[in-house]
Amino acid sequence: MAKDLRELFKNEREDGKDSSRLKSGHEARFAKRLEHTMPKGKTHGFRWFRIAATVTILVGVACYFLLKRSHAPLKKTPAVVEHEKHTKKGTMDTLSLGKLSPDLKKVEDYYLASIHLGLSKIELSEGNKELVNSFMEQLSGLNTEYENLNRELNELGPNDQTINALIKNLELRLQLLQKLKRKLNTINTSKNEQIRNNAI
Repeated sequence: MAKDLRELFKNEREDGKDSSRLKSGHEARFAKRLEHTMPKGKTHGFRWFRIAATVTILVGVACYFLLKRSHAPLKKTPAVVEHEKHTKKGTMDTLSLGKLSPDLKKVEDYYLASIHLGLSKIELSEGNKELVNSFMEQLSGLNTEYENLNRELNELGPNDQTINALIKNLELRLQLLQKLKRKLNTINTSKNEQIRNNAI
């Protein structure tokens, strides 16, 4: 019952009954039916539609990421120093440390952000009120000096001495806040030790 397929095909070819050959004109009839069922114009237009849709999606994704990156919220802190000069004519745009160069803007932003962060973390209580007030007076004096240096920068123009003095002023304010923070931590630590000792 089991016959070898190779032998069957071989026998068919020898007998002249080769059924694997197509009738003449079969290919032309098949192409004609295919054209009738699927016209060439529709497939061509559909391909352009797919290309246009792909390009539109890619442009949309690129625009989304570019806009997201350019409109990313910057962590801005309120300015400690006014950057505007008031005249009789109104408000005039003035020079400041951050407007001189991008590097100086980074330095100014870093110090101002650190100063504001330090100020926001100070917890005022009855026990540390006098200490905090004395440090705030010193900070106010440094702030006034910073405003004077900014005025000098606008009157005389940018120079190394004024720029270095502005940066040094920011450094001093940050150092002053760090010193206040250390003193407050020392006070809190000693209070906690006293409470622990009293509990024992």
